[in-house]
Amino acid sequence: QVQLVESGGGLVQPGGSLRLSCAASQNIFEYVMGWYRQAPGKQREMVATISRGGATNYADSVKGRFTISRDNGKKTVYLQMNSVKPEDTAVYYCNALSPVVGTYWGQGTQVTVSS
Repeated sequence: QVQLVESGGGLVQPGGSLRLSCAASQNIFEYVMGWYRQAPGKQREMVATISRGGATNYADSVKGRFTISRDNGKKTVYLQMNSVKPEDTAVYYCNALSPVVGTYWGQGTQVTVSS
């Protein structure tokens, strides 16, 4: 079972930057890793995913502003958030997905974009 711990959330002004980290308890090389978010009153949505080979996929709302990356050696996934907007305010969750083993979620980290 993979345990995921997110960090790096907080309060940031519109137009600012933030980097989220997701540390895994074991090797992640076999997992598709992703970041999801859930705003109050809304469903959880995909923000970005990165495949085992490094291919990335982004929600239209964050393309060109957010970048997902992974460091398998450090068992860590990152989400670099630039030019943030108030609508980016949400709890951000890290996800590890394997068709063989299953899916795992972190506990989430709050990101608030406000002046």
